[in-house]
Amino acid sequence: MRLNPLKSVTAAILVAGLGCSVASLPAMAQDRDQDRDQARDQGWNHERDTFYQGQGWKMRLFDRVREDLDHVQASSFAGGADEHRLDRTKEELTALQGKLASHQYDQPQLDEVIASLNRVLADNRLSARDRDILTDDLNRMRDYREHHADWR
Repeated sequence: MRLNPLKSVTAAILVAGLGCSVASLPAMAQDRDQDRDQARDQGWNHERDTFYQGQGWKMRLFDRVREDLDHVQASSFAGGADEHRLDRTKEELTALQGKLASHQYDQPQLDEVIASLNRVLADNRLSARDRDILTDDLNRMRDYREHHADWR
């Protein structure tokens, strides 16, 4: 049986083309996922920036810190010591929020949350934007500690 050279070349081109197409599917999916994540982050960043306009945010500072920690954890980590530090910070924050809800200012508990968030910043692998956000949260909590009696 003799093969037709034209059909063989055509078949080889089709197979090579399909191979390239199939090989590029994971890259296309990754690009799509990155675009989706980037759009989600841009929306979240805009919402966060809007949150801090005016003075009403002061009464919800710790809720915002929790949202920021949740966002960083969801978008950046898949376990290990980094995630453990984030979980620990959220646990400390929960204890503080419970006391504040009962109208109890507990500076040692606030100091514990600040120290815990400081450890997240010092020891975790964070994107530049996430680091900036958590640093801003840390600075706002320090400001709260210094001026909590005036915050309304």
